[in-house]
Amino acid sequence: MTWQETAEKHRNRIAAAIPDEWRLTSMPPGDSVMSVPRDSGLLTQEELAITESTATDLVAKMAARELTSVAVTTAFCKRAALAHQLVNCCHEFFPDLALARAKELDEYISKNGKPVGPLHGLPISLKDQLRIKGLETTMGYVAWIGKRDTEDSVLVSLLQRAGAVFFCKTSVPQSLMVCETINNIMGRTVNPRNKNWSCGGSSGGEGAMVGFRGGLIGIGTDIGGSIRVPAAFNFLYGIRPSHGRLPYAKMANSMEGQETVHSVCGPLTHSIADMRLFMTSVLAEKPWEFDSKVIPMPWRQAEEDAIKTKIASKDLTLGFYNCDGVVLPHPPILRAVQTVVDAVKGAGHTVEPWEPYKHEEAWKLANSIYSSDGGTDIGAVLKESGEPAIPNIRELVDLTVTKSDINEVWDKQLKKWRYQCDYLDRIRAFEDKLGRSLDAIIAPITPTAAVRHNQFKYYGYATAVNLLDFTSVVVPVTFADKSVDVADTSYKPLSELDAAVQADYDAGIYHGAPAAVQIIGRRLTEEKIMAIAEEIGRLLGNEVTP
Repeated sequence: MTWQETAEKHRNRIAAAIPDEWRLTSMPPGDSVMSVPRDSGLLTQEELAITESTATDLVAKMAARELTSVAVTTAFCKRAALAHQLVNCCHEFFPDLALARAKELDEYISKNGKPVGPLHGLPISLKDQLRIKGLETTMGYVAWIGKRDTEDSVLVSLLQRAGAVFFCKTSVPQSLMVCETINNIMGRTVNPRNKNWSCGGSSGGEGAMVGFRGGLIGIGTDIGGSIRVPAAFNFLYGIRPSHGRLPYAKMANSMEGQETVHSVCGPLTHSIADMRLFMTSVLAEKPWEFDSKVIPMPWRQAEEDAIKTKIASKDLTLGFYNCDGVVLPHPPILRAVQTVVDAVKGAGHTVEPWEPYKHEEAWKLANSIYSSDGGTDIGAVLKESGEPAIPNIRELVDLTVTKSDINEVWDKQLKKWRYQCDYLDRIRAFEDKLGRSLDAIIAPITPTAAVRHNQFKYYGYATAVNLLDFTSVVVPVTFADKSVDVADTSYKPLSELDAAVQADYDAGIYHGAPAAVQIIGRRLTEEKIMAIAEEIGRLLGNEVTP
């Protein structure tokens, strides 16, 4: 069987998992599909209300037995089925298993009078790196089709213990190492707000699924922006926690064993409240007892309370920058950063310019780390099936470079450590100058609003944070506006790369595209940065995204 035939067979299997009564009879006109759940008539009014709710509200209602998990799971399975038909975002879809699990949970609460855990009955979607026993994890590789997992990932097991229901595994780019979502199995996943825009990557299927409200909490991973970019492009909140905060054990990955820049997992959500629900639920299961890399650090309510006291006292101190010195963001992103700065200043807090420290060196060092094996890992899997590499891979991983020897790898690790320490020096100097502690930094996450397909050219705003291993939370801010976000024709590009990014900007084409920022904090400051992000969302009127 050729790789093309293998891929087609997989596509057909996923399509066949959608019941006939959940199928669209025709594709809607226009570029946006966001109105289809309401316009199609396939969801009842109750199902629309469920899917347009919040995770925190739903778990409370299921715990009070005002809603059943079967009803909630059915609603999200139907909306997810629409999502896949419209934007092509699933690698696995298993509503029968989900509904069987939901039925068990309903029987449990009926018998025992209490929920299984804090996520009781809540459907959660999974990026196609997380393993579920008996299902496939292809990670966008044709060679991995047909290989059934023999055990669950640790995070999957812990979420089940907390009461979660799984119903789909979402699309990723081949190899994961791309901030778009395209592979030779399923093709391209598109943005539900406009099919001409990227949904981001590598957790792009999660971004599209949660953005469409086919789920309210989706699990992604991030080694170079792969949670934060899809969150930004789909007007969602997303967190890149520091390495060691959440369990990654027994998940599939590219370049397993690469320990210089760690991939981390985290949720994409419509609100910080839902993000907090996920984080507290997982940490309550003591993941450090199951994954040796997880730091024994429960949710620190005192950290959250302390920053909320500063917020109430109008005592936050934030830095900000709108350009890293490598690529200037497009006008919608510049406006998004300024909007957040103005909102925080207007609320009485202190906001001061932050000078990015050697971000170009950080970006280049990260790229050299990702390519340290000379493409051996990715190339070997592609060779197994005979499928070609997607062109986008070359944007982050050069498959033609010479493999680094062990001393070169050690040198990269030392450079990373020195850079991290130097950055902390800059933070302390900033604090000494102001006489105040720096709580967080407001920054772009990408140089563009939700980008056109195949136009994502610069990862540096995201990747510098990965190299630092800082905590980062994406906050959705606004939408590109062609009447406001006019290009500066007098601008002189900083480099050829900057010129290429600027050349892509067209105010008409990007009109309506989501624009976001990231809120960056020191390593392992998840409670603190989430609280700051929540306050910014409140100030912007985006506390719960539509």
